[in-house]
Amino acid sequence: MWNDLENYFDKLPPIFWNLLLTAIALLAGFIFKVIITFFSRYYAKRSTKYSLFYSVLSRIGRPLNFFLPVFIFNLMLPLMRLSDRAATGLDRIVGILIIVAFALLLIGVIKVIEDYINSVFDLSKADNLKERKIRTQLQFVRKFVVSIIIILAGCAILLSFPHLRKIGTGLLTGVGIGGIIIGFAAQRSLANFLAGLQIAFTQPMRIDDVLIVEGEWGRVEEITLTYVVLNIWDKRRLILPINYFIEKPFQNWTRNSAELLGTVFIYLDYTAPMNALREEYSRLLKANELWDGNVNVVQITDAKERVIEVRFLMSATTSGRAFDLRCYIRENMIRFIQENYPEALPKTRAIIEEKQFKEEIRP
Repeated sequence: MWNDLENYFDKLPPIFWNLLLTAIALLAGFIFKVIITFFSRYYAKRSTKYSLFYSVLSRIGRPLNFFLPVFIFNLMLPLMRLSDRAATGLDRIVGILIIVAFALLLIGVIKVIEDYINSVFDLSKADNLKERKIRTQLQFVRKFVVSIIIILAGCAILLSFPHLRKIGTGLLTGVGIGGIIIGFAAQRSLANFLAGLQIAFTQPMRIDDVLIVEGEWGRVEEITLTYVVLNIWDKRRLILPINYFIEKPFQNWTRNSAELLGTVFIYLDYTAPMNALREEYSRLLKANELWDGNVNVVQITDAKERVIEVRFLMSATTSGRAFDLRCYIRENMIRFIQENYPEALPKTRAIIEEKQFKEEIRP
């Protein structure tokens, strides 16, 4: 039986034999894809938490689905019935595809490692200073390593062509002037890259830091090799070149800690009852969970010609909570003054002498 089957395949025309081997390689890749898809959907439905197995399936499954049929096809290549010229060309094409597939696999492995580190250093924690530091460095290193993998894969593909090696050797002799021109043209890009490297490891800012840049309040959403994306409070995105943060000053509200002091200024008449204001202010803070229980100060910080400036100082664990707490205090203190001490609101006084008044109303 096996001899009959072997004889049958031997009698097949070369084109059908070659198509059969190609189909076997593609079928192997398709079966593997079905298995990966099944397990991915199964684990995605069962748990929303991090899973190393699911991360491997989702990050490496697709590159492996491309790599596997190419690898099997490469193993079957010696069994194909091809002319020497066709075999040489096909072998080179398959070699290039294997290099590309292997590079994609390496990038997938890098992403699996990134997923694992992200699961360990979770940004959802209240005090996430260490987590933001690690994630900022990880994001930069991941993009840098991926760039190196792509460059090395491109070099490997070019080196697989013998003629390109000779051309490359000839081009090296005349690359001096071209290198200088390219260096001047890429000067700003190199400056951005070096600035990104400096920011990743000196960390004047990190992922999820709260910044004030160009008069805008927002959180650092993404740090790339050349630019930074700031998520503004109203959902706009401010995109700045990364060397901006090396050359120009900016405010970082979460550099060492997320804790922040908030202030509310209210302008009142000189007759404002400060003790009553302090008591009400303390009551409002203690009744609000946004207050962290640390700072509770009411002071007259300035005295102008017609009003006094009263500052209410408070503290909160994050900048967002501090902003909401300030709005709450401002609204409720103004309402308290309106309802209980309306005479303490700013007013304009005028003294009219009796003699002058009589002269003005005399007919």
